Amino acid sequence: MNYLVVGLGNIGEEYAATRHNMGFMVLDAWAQASNAVFTTGRYGATADISFKGRKFTLLKPSTYMNLSGKAVRYWLQKTRIPQENLLVVVDDFAIPFGTLRLRKRGSAGGHNGLKSIDYELVSDDYARLRIGTGNGGFAEGHQVDFVLGELLLEEKRALPEVLERAVAAIKCYATEGIDRAMTQFNRSKPADPPSPDQSSSSSKKES
Repeated sequence: MNYLVVGLGNIGEEYAATRHNMGFMVLDAWAQASNAVFTTGRYGATADISFKGRKFTLLKPSTYMNLSGKAVRYWLQKTRIPQENLLVVVDDFAIPFGTLRLRKRGSAGGHNGLKSIDYELVSDDYARLRIGTGNGGFAEGHQVDFVLGELLLEEKRALPEVLERAVAAIKCYATEGIDRAMTQFNRSKPADPPSPDQSSSSSKKES
């Protein structure tokens, strides 16, 4: 059983620690824990991991966020992995920091990476794991400043546990089914969010 797990983010060192790169962070943490190495290829970097008879191809698109769908469509075709075995890991400012929300399908919710995937696949029928970042108290229309800002010290301290739970959720999704994973991890206790007045921001790239 093969799965394509896509982590969304922006390429470049200046974005490595930003909230919009939660997808990259989850895949990097999993690869590091599994001694897997990413190899650069067309539209992104990939690494292969095996777990309990399942094979996972991890993909970090090298496109801009709003072109992520091109990478997803290409690697689904290249690996011949069916769309029902696609899982996309993405940040979500609408839920508290550290909260996990696994879904079988759903709307893009304003996320340009998911919008691009929906467009390229002509479908929103694929699993996605949302990683909460909170919104930092930013008013509607200004969240881009928040999601492209770097994690706060409190968030960085909590991050390893968040990433570990996210990887565990993906493994559960593949080995026990998405319903079981949703029941177990969507109710997991999130990390304590930092106070909104401590938020910082920086914005240069398309979100």
